[in-house]
Amino acid sequence: MAAPPRIAFFDLDKTLISRNSATLWLRSELANGRLSRLRALHAFTYVVRYSLGLVDIEDAIRRSVTTIAGQNEAEMAGRAVDFYGHFIRPIFRPGGRAALDAHRAAGDRLVLLTSSSNYVAEQVVRDLALDDFLCSRFEVDADGRYTGRLIEPLCYGRGKVELARRCADTNGVGLASCAFYTDSIADLPMLEAVGEPAAVHPDPKLRRLARQRGWPVLDWGA
Repeated sequence: MAAPPRIAFFDLDKTLISRNSATLWLRSELANGRLSRLRALHAFTYVVRYSLGLVDIEDAIRRSVTTIAGQNEAEMAGRAVDFYGHFIRPIFRPGGRAALDAHRAAGDRLVLLTSSSNYVAEQVVRDLALDDFLCSRFEVDADGRYTGRLIEPLCYGRGKVELARRCADTNGVGLASCAFYTDSIADLPMLEAVGEPAAVHPDPKLRRLARQRGWPVLDWGA
């Protein structure tokens, strides 16, 4: 009996794409008048503080989700489609596509593992012909409006490991036989959980750790 295919998990922001999608989304919302300058300033401040390791990003994400309470999900999904086409589709890293092709040729299952929303993740899966995605999801009520709460676990930090383990269990493989590609030290729990961790355009902390542990440090291009 043939062994089930292993899974290659891929982060999105600054890994498969060259920018942070949350920052691009904030700029888009500000430019289109759907976000006040004050709220945008607060949000950008969180992003900068997160990059410096000075803020609990899980708390920041949960706080940000409360601001969309009462909004219509279908309207948000439509905006996300436009946003993806203008801002995300043009910035996939060429090396990321090559890595996907290599894993696909090896018979591996390809799964996006991102803290981004399902609206963006669904389109990435379609464009890159991935097998599945795991992402952050927002709770919606019976009227199709956001409640202001996340569906737990948040796909971040140890939450990524929990979701990835569920996916691996469903596919009959262990995380120790899987690969994971990311740029961020925030993904250390997931990097330590898989058998083949790889750092892609890593932040300074992850670059140092990857070198110490002998993990591949990859350049996938702009």
